[in-house]
Amino acid sequence: MNNYGVGIVGWGHSLPTRVETNEELCLTLTDTTPAWIEEKTGICRRYIAGEGDSASGFSVAAAKSAILRAGITPEDIGLIIACTFSPDYIFPPVSAKIQMELKAKNAQIFDIQANCSGFITGLTAASDRMLVDLSVKNALVIGVELHTRYIDRKDINTAIYFSDGAGAAVLGRVPSGSGILASAFFTDSSNYEAVRFRGGGSSFPIANRSFDPSIDYIEMNGLATWKQAITHLPRTIREALRKSSTALKDIDLLLFHQANLNLIHYIVQKMGLPLDRTFTNVQDIGNTGAASIGIVLSEAADRGLLSPGKRLLLAGVGAGFNFGASVWKWDPSRPGESL
Repeated sequence: MNNYGVGIVGWGHSLPTRVETNEELCLTLTDTTPAWIEEKTGICRRYIAGEGDSASGFSVAAAKSAILRAGITPEDIGLIIACTFSPDYIFPPVSAKIQMELKAKNAQIFDIQANCSGFITGLTAASDRMLVDLSVKNALVIGVELHTRYIDRKDINTAIYFSDGAGAAVLGRVPSGSGILASAFFTDSSNYEAVRFRGGGSSFPIANRSFDPSIDYIEMNGLATWKQAITHLPRTIREALRKSSTALKDIDLLLFHQANLNLIHYIVQKMGLPLDRTFTNVQDIGNTGAASIGIVLSEAADRGLLSPGKRLLLAGVGAGFNFGASVWKWDPSRPGESL
């Protein structure tokens, strides 16, 4: 049995410089209003990647902040996991580019594509690896998306939500009983086609064809997403709580995938908790997909909302539909290399 836990010891995030307000978006979406967008989603603005921006660029910037916060060097990292559907290339994996740019020469790399629940999936995969392989003392998990490269800016079903950016976390050894306590996952694939991006996949390859707007933009059924989230996310959360022997009332902070402010508030209240148990940034940042939990975690930690001993719950839903939740006892202190 390990005499240490695996916890989040460093965090950081990176956002584009361009900010788009609802007023600016409505110059394109002329059939709606800023007030309607805010009422429907809670989103007031979103971040838009510039022409020269890249998934690897945002990832490296967020990673450098997390590494600095953790007090380690890139050579101390034994594993890099990038969670994204929008890497620089279809292959090689963007985690390899991140490893190269950071000069993290000792790190194993791989990408995870679990859509908006990717960051929780990546944290769990990394912590599992660290608990069974003593040689991996630190791991870097990054969530990154450049959604707006795949959005029809005139599509009201997607343009009002999606944003770009990256969030990163460094995992390290923490005192036994702290760090990650349990994770739970669930998949309901009955609505597989409800949220999708088909262009570029092997069923709709981009080679030898011209751009096709019917398949080369993200498509989203918002009602199906809402129904899936309110049905299955609470049950996934309860399963993570059960596995960690933690009561819901003992959770100090819930951080959700930042998809829709109204959805987050609905789920928190449905579970019988006050809204002050959660922290949100979707209103200011928009939906950054696999990056959103990493970004909101970074902001929450920077604001002092987490302190040693507090219980943290992360929860998200991604296309497919796949759900993830994890329970943590927050303690970013390092017990020493003897463990």
